[in-house]
Amino acid sequence: MSKKDEKDLKAGESVPEPTNAKVTNAEQPKFPKLFGLAMLLGPFVWLAPAGNVRNTLLPQYFSQIDPSGKVAAIAIMASVSSIVAAIANILFGGLSDITRTRWGKRKPWILGGTIVESGLICVVANLHDLWAIVVIWGFVAAAENAVAAAMVAQEADRIAPKWRGTISTLYGIGYTAIQVMTMIAAQFLGNPKMGMYVMAGSGFVMGILHVLFAHEGSNLDEPREKFSWRALWLHFSLPTVGARDYWYAVAGKLMMVMGGTIATAYMLYILTDYMHLGQQSAGKTLSEISMINLVFGVIFTAISGPVADRIGRLKAPVALSTLLIGIAQFFPFFDNKPWTILTYAVLAAIGNGVYNAVDGALNLAVLPNAETSGKDMGFINLANTFSQISGTVVASLIVTYLGGYKAIFPASFVIELIGAFLIFRIKSVK
Repeated sequence: MSKKDEKDLKAGESVPEPTNAKVTNAEQPKFPKLFGLAMLLGPFVWLAPAGNVRNTLLPQYFSQIDPSGKVAAIAIMASVSSIVAAIANILFGGLSDITRTRWGKRKPWILGGTIVESGLICVVANLHDLWAIVVIWGFVAAAENAVAAAMVAQEADRIAPKWRGTISTLYGIGYTAIQVMTMIAAQFLGNPKMGMYVMAGSGFVMGILHVLFAHEGSNLDEPREKFSWRALWLHFSLPTVGARDYWYAVAGKLMMVMGGTIATAYMLYILTDYMHLGQQSAGKTLSEISMINLVFGVIFTAISGPVADRIGRLKAPVALSTLLIGIAQFFPFFDNKPWTILTYAVLAAIGNGVYNAVDGALNLAVLPNAETSGKDMGFINLANTFSQISGTVVASLIVTYLGGYKAIFPASFVIELIGAFLIFRIKSVK
């Protein structure tokens, strides 16, 4: 046996094949390239449109509608969206698990949710009443999370364990690369209505491309589960059996994303009200931050996935990257000059790059039941979406009651530290 073969054997032995996989390594000897491309585009379908409208364009739009109530307006919208997201992730994830159509179980929810999300963003762009925007955005959040819950479940359905790290890396690169859309959105601060149209159109096009490349086939041959209270409970309840590490992963993600969102949700106001930049300078700095996130994020995402696969470690990279994002908060806390927010952006981009590359594979490894992967991944994605939205609410409370925008940064560090600790508590994955 050659030295290379010995190394490959040892590497394979260090990463045992999970028992929760629907597709074995032997059944999928070649990497699914088109599916990989579909997952690379995935975040552009649901997160790029809704996220950039929510975090960049709507804050500016609220400033135009009601400058004195802009912070409260965003917090109200976030509160409504968080409730909707909590229901939608579980509901649509569970429904996709039991869907049987000629187009498969996930595609109908991905495509349908994309159409609704894009259409309602266009509706929001034409509203001028705060409460109407809040109500409609609740439906946008439902559609956004329907897409996300069904999309991430595809990996559990169709990807063998040996390709999960690579698919997770591609999805992570896509997650990072949506900074391109953030840079585009920043160019529409003077005309947020047009920016919303651009975000909605891009999400619709990407949704079509995703389902074409994913090429999910019919699943009419899968047995239909007869209705019973036990089946209903299985497909829509919180997982409990063998779910210890699963819940640590969920809680760790919740803390990690919330800590980052506390700063990014009010980034425009941090630049204008804390760092005292004008609108033009703030827009330029937002573009610079997006470019940093794009370049460093993509580089470290691309590197980290293969490295994690090679060393057979998933838990440590996820936990340490979470901690790095927390450490990055110290720079803008100690000085309100633009260079500090750019330094923060570099460190956070590195941390997010590593996290996005490896976290998806970690999530798949801790799933408690392959038959309810849509619902269970829905809970994980709920942590992602809920923490983004609730992070906005927490940031609003910090700004209002705990000392203004400067207090955001130490709070974010503490939350990230808790997240890293929770991830390290996982036992079943190295």
